[in-house]
Amino acid sequence: MNAQRPTTDESYWMATTPGTGYPPLDADLTADVAVIGGGIAGLCTAWDLVRAGLDVVVLEADRIAAGVSGATTAKVTAAHGLIYARLEAKQGADAAWLYARSQQEAVDRTAALCDELHIDAELERAPAFTYVQDPERVDEIEQEAAAARRAGLDASFVTDTELPFDISGAVRVGGQLQFHPRKFLLALAENIITAGGRIFERSRVTALHEDHVCRLTTESGATVRARDTVIATHYPVFDHSLLFTLLTPRRELVIAAPVPADAAPTGMYITPENRVRSVRSAPYDEGRRLLIVTGESFEPGAGDDVRGRFARLDAWASASLPPFAQADSVYRWATQDNDSVDRLPYVGHANPGTQHVFVATGFGGWGMSNGVMAGRLLTAHIVGGPRPAWTELFDPRRLPPVRATGELAAHQAAVAKHFIGDRLHTSHVDAVTDIPPGSGAVVRLDGHRCAVYRDEAGQVSAVSARCTHLGCLVHFNNAERAWECPCHGSRFATDGSVLHGPATRPLEPRETPDAPDRPDQRT
Repeated sequence: MNAQRPTTDESYWMATTPGTGYPPLDADLTADVAVIGGGIAGLCTAWDLVRAGLDVVVLEADRIAAGVSGATTAKVTAAHGLIYARLEAKQGADAAWLYARSQQEAVDRTAALCDELHIDAELERAPAFTYVQDPERVDEIEQEAAAARRAGLDASFVTDTELPFDISGAVRVGGQLQFHPRKFLLALAENIITAGGRIFERSRVTALHEDHVCRLTTESGATVRARDTVIATHYPVFDHSLLFTLLTPRRELVIAAPVPADAAPTGMYITPENRVRSVRSAPYDEGRRLLIVTGESFEPGAGDDVRGRFARLDAWASASLPPFAQADSVYRWATQDNDSVDRLPYVGHANPGTQHVFVATGFGGWGMSNGVMAGRLLTAHIVGGPRPAWTELFDPRRLPPVRATGELAAHQAAVAKHFIGDRLHTSHVDAVTDIPPGSGAVVRLDGHRCAVYRDEAGQVSAVSARCTHLGCLVHFNNAERAWECPCHGSRFATDGSVLHGPATRPLEPRETPDAPDRPDQRT
């Protein structure tokens, strides 16, 4: 990262919109439907349900549109990288066509909602490109363009783009969208309230019981009774169907800087090369646009140097996109996604034994279109009547296709490696005194593995290193200063509070040592 220019460690979408102040739930209540999670999937579902005449309550653990939906790159598109040729080969042409139809409908529905509700979300129509520079991958791109076209998209193979570097080939899909996600979602939340819905923030749900009605319990002890419940928490916080065995979390870094408007791309670009690189721009101010670059896909809690990843992404952006190198300031943040074994989302009944609990997850980095799609699909399940043609394609109760068993086995092996292997390895430091200011490490204290953080002033705090989800050991993210679980992607602040599920309970506090050089500190 260029040290000479100011850096804002916050999502641009968060920095340019007001905070929210919906009240916490402090009393028991009843509703037709309880929606857990106030991101795009939860709010779109709540809006569709309220519009259908149901009494809906949204329960958000922190602030609405401030988690993954507040950190997205905000592309609303049916062009999801190299997916259609793969879908066609593994699940057939019908699956590819249904997937494309579901996503393009979500694109068009987003535009229609902005128009109908008079939402100024900086909505722009733009083509989406998936490109490669390696000549040996051109055949792959040509096959993807052909498969996307057969799936009904406005897709073509091209070799020229507006990017300031040469490519070997790209899939171009027309008629896609980019927008300001927070402006869209905050306005949608206001419309939910106006239509009779209720939203509660700082109301983390810690228990869910399904009987003839669903009973949800929050951290405060207040309960909600609802006929139906939707789990829209990105990674399911209640998972009786064991979807966590089918989901792989990944984290990506984002950097963004204002550049001259005539030097900014108007399209949306992504490549699977160089650990993934995504480029787009957004309105900024008079004469400038915000150039947004995403990449460095990695496993949360991998224990590697995230600061170094930010530096690599900045170096790539500065070398490949010259206006970025000249920018006078930069925003940087990170986002998180969950990939399913067959690269299709899970939207529908949460498990085979439930009639009233639904889930939306596994969006694979394409949460804007899939979140809108999930709203319509879940509403069809709950309200009744005709369901979208892609209902079965996204059913969470589906079995992984035979051809995906390799990916499933690899995911389970990786989880087992962390769950068992991390307990056999020592920490990268021997004692608390070895932890530099502004950093953290797992250290053994009084026989317990502890996640120890030393702040810039030298003050030390310690929490249990065992993730409260399923017990894997957390690792420190040195750029975001957070503890991360490599097994299922839970994230915790340095004080142990939950930043990102599936964990719902904080890391347990531990006493900090009076004598930090005791021999039992070695792990």
